[in-house]
Amino acid sequence: MLAELERHPGARAVLGPALAGNAQASHAYLFHGPGGAGKAAAARAFAADLLAADEADPGSARQRALAGNHPDLTWVVPSGAHEILVSDIDGPVVAASSRTPFESSRRVFVIECADQLGDEAANRMLKTLEEPPSYVHLILITDRLGDVLPTIRSRCQAVRFDAPPPEEIAAELEAAGTPHDTAVAVARLSLGDAGRARELASPEGGQLRDAAEAYTRAAIRAEAAAKAPWVALLQSVRARGERVRQELEDQQQVALELIPRKERRRAETEWTDRIRRARRRTETGALDLALTLVAAWLIDLSVLTWGAEDLVRNSDRLDRLEEDRGADGSGLRQAVELVEDTRLRLPLNVNEELACEALAYRLERVLNG
Repeated sequence: MLAELERHPGARAVLGPALAGNAQASHAYLFHGPGGAGKAAAARAFAADLLAADEADPGSARQRALAGNHPDLTWVVPSGAHEILVSDIDGPVVAASSRTPFESSRRVFVIECADQLGDEAANRMLKTLEEPPSYVHLILITDRLGDVLPTIRSRCQAVRFDAPPPEEIAAELEAAGTPHDTAVAVARLSLGDAGRARELASPEGGQLRDAAEAYTRAAIRAEAAAKAPWVALLQSVRARGERVRQELEDQQQVALELIPRKERRRAETEWTDRIRRARRRTETGALDLALTLVAAWLIDLSVLTWGAEDLVRNSDRLDRLEEDRGADGSGLRQAVELVEDTRLRLPLNVNEELACEALAYRLERVLNG
């Protein structure tokens, strides 16, 4: 377990004593920090050590927990497009926590994206968080501590995970085969989120960067009407959703073959809902990232205007940024605010095509006087 905590002295100080037997493990932890900081890996390792404690064969228990095959480990991933649904929590966590462990002396529940717990789902969890059975431990994970409901946050012991430095992220990407200039740029663009950096370094991430760049440059050059850059941007976003849909449909075919015929209709309905939500979550996340990249391009132009070239994040595309240099500083600031306003409206189920089209024209106006 401690190997996962080498870079996180704060987390090690909180979790280490519980694993060493010098302190009782808390009933609820909230692992927080940027994406890619290692929270999920640490949560799985911590859960594995909790489940292995006092076991006759701790090695086997730990190995199965790390592989996700331990019956006393439940891992919850949001199934809603923008939030954790009540159904994600009610049976898998609230009801299951009232049942004694199958083989360990403990049951561990890990809940990803705790910031997406809405009021209804959170309310269903409160009693479990406040008065769980003695054998229950909950680990909540979030990249956005400020978005976790206070009622949830106050009932958990916070465990902070720090972002790796950009140099470390870039070195990891280079070791995996990413060209040096690209690795440095996506490490800067990720703002310490190693998971996002890996995503941006992938072929799909490169396509999304290209689409976001083309979208922004069309607005800068007053070419929105002629080029309709939102079309290519949304095509890149939806291609990601299509890939996820195909992957899950392949899994569905395998899973349905193992289900009795009389239960297959219900299973098909559940799979259909799951695929729809997963595709929607993927596309929403990709569009959020695309707009973040649009804002980053505008911020880089502001940085160049101030003469701080060393702070540019799209450092592998400096030549193209120089071509766009000269935009008005106040216009760039307003443009970034417009992008952020659009990005924050996405969870409200706005029409994405209209939102992106409207944003392009608004950017064009503020960037061209």
